[in-house]
Amino acid sequence: MNEVFRHPSAIVDEGAEIGEGSRVWHFTHVCGGARIGAGVSLGQNVFVGNKVVIGDRCKIQNNVSVYDNVTLEEGVFCGPSMVFTNVHNPRSLIERKDQFRDTLVRRGATLGANATIVCGVTVGAYAFIGAGAVITRDVPDFALMVGVPARQIGWMSAYGEQLNIPVEGVAEARCPHTGDLYRLVDGCLTRTPATAGMGS
Repeated sequence: MNEVFRHPSAIVDEGAEIGEGSRVWHFTHVCGGARIGAGVSLGQNVFVGNKVVIGDRCKIQNNVSVYDNVTLEEGVFCGPSMVFTNVHNPRSLIERKDQFRDTLVRRGATLGANATIVCGVTVGAYAFIGAGAVITRDVPDFALMVGVPARQIGWMSAYGEQLNIPVEGVAEARCPHTGDLYRLVDGCLTRTPATAGMGS
């Protein structure tokens, strides 16, 4: 049985659920209502709020705050100092905790260093958000997003390779690493695995 590693400087409030083999590093704070899966890595100076769900095998790099109403499915990567929000129009002088918007990041997505995810959006499975990008709307599965505000410039395989497929139209390509086949139809990219190794 793999126990949870918790650095002596980390604070894990009573009631927090953390799965087997997870690691909580220096100066990280996990609130009591958080639910964190197995094999998760929480880097240095990470904050995890009460109403947060983090799936198995997620990696949260240094200086990331995962605020209330954020859900990360399995295998999400959060790059250093990327940002989540949970209020659309914050004011210091006006209490808006009853207006938190839900944010969902689906399985296998990558959120690059210093990216910002504005609350209320869904980031699709295996989407790839470039460093410094600002996401203000929903992101399709496998989409490659860059810029401020972010725009889609391509598609990424589940393995993390850019695919030779236009943003729009009808096309298909194989991941150069895994051989998985990707088909684009009506703005939706689907994957047919070459093997059963990675799952869907």
